[in-house]
Amino acid sequence: MKALILLAKVAIGFVWAVLLLNLFHPFPGVAAIALYIMTAFLLAMHGLQMLIFLGAFGDKLSLSRWEKWSILIFGIFALLDIRRKHMV
Repeated sequence: MKALILLAKVAIGFVWAVLLLNLFHPFPGVAAIALYIMTAFLLAMHGLQMLIFLGAFGDKLSLSRWEKWSILIFGIFALLDIRRKHMV
């Protein structure tokens, strides 16, 4: 399970790299517009996940600063990793 979560985080990291690359060096044509929309959507969804998780469990778990940011970056895969670490 740990290896699969790591593999998924690498995949999401690649997606973020492509989306950020598009911000600084836009792809030609309609692809840039589609990637801008995907960037906004991914940021909104992961931000919503982070807010919901911290609102529900923020007072019950002591999360490091990196764990909070990792939810924003990696979404559900960070949540699965946090669950694996804290549920012994």
